Amino acid sequence: MHKRSRPILFAVFFFLVVFPAAAQQAPASSAFTILLTNDDGYDAPGLKALIEAFRTLGDLYVSAPAVEQSGKGHSILTTRDPIFVQERKQPDGKTWYAVEGPPATCVRLAVEALLPQRPDIVISGINRGHNLGLASVYLSGTLGAAREAAIVGIPAIAVSMDGNRDADYAATAAYIRQLVEQLRTMKRLQPGLFLTVNAPAGERKGVMLTRLSAKPSQEKFEPRTSPRGRLYFWSAYRPADDQEEGTDITAFQRGYITITPMVLDVTDAKSFEALRKLETRVAAAAPK
Repeated sequence: MHKRSRPILFAVFFFLVVFPAAAQQAPASSAFTILLTNDDGYDAPGLKALIEAFRTLGDLYVSAPAVEQSGKGHSILTTRDPIFVQERKQPDGKTWYAVEGPPATCVRLAVEALLPQRPDIVISGINRGHNLGLASVYLSGTLGAAREAAIVGIPAIAVSMDGNRDADYAATAAYIRQLVEQLRTMKRLQPGLFLTVNAPAGERKGVMLTRLSAKPSQEKFEPRTSPRGRLYFWSAYRPADDQEEGTDITAFQRGYITITPMVLDVTDAKSFEALRKLETRVAAAAPK
């Protein structure tokens, strides 16, 4: 064979055989990337249900608390605290993470340091127990994780559910996948999207878009005495009750999955004019 033909044959072999095979093995950089987290912990059944539902939708990653972090709200680890991370290798070669910290930290650490690419969406849940009304805004670690994603410009959904049955977790996870696909079709997976979704246990009557109930939760503190004579208090917490039309609590109590759009800016724009007289201005110094 002529010597000059060998490079030509090698080039043909490379582009017809080697290059297509390599392209099939290499992950697509444009793949839809999903980050899952929660506040019930890495091994919680709600997170496992989301993993099964979203495994085939795109590049899936998990960064969740190593142990339960319920009720941590939007707490984060500061520069005074080390963040220990447990790597969990997956069969497909990816690395998922169990983080020794609260949910919001799990999200921010994943986005800034752990993941190979920025996620297209963050889903937090499925929380065991609903997160309805005003109290969920500051108490829920599930919402805190989603809010942290929204703060850095990533669409986020917080998911909570009554009950603890595997069938209910699977049904809720399947609905959340359907919701994400609907939002993608609508081109609504944009920075600023922050939803909290609550699903009743058992049969659901449908889906309702709701506003957050402003009714406060009820909390009493029972005084007690320790065996060594020290005074302490035990919280007797009761969730808020609301019968007002259009709120998340009312729709949920009637058997509907609720979707409540949330915002980050909590400025009270209505009070601006009423409080405008509080403003002062320092007079500019006269030119010399």
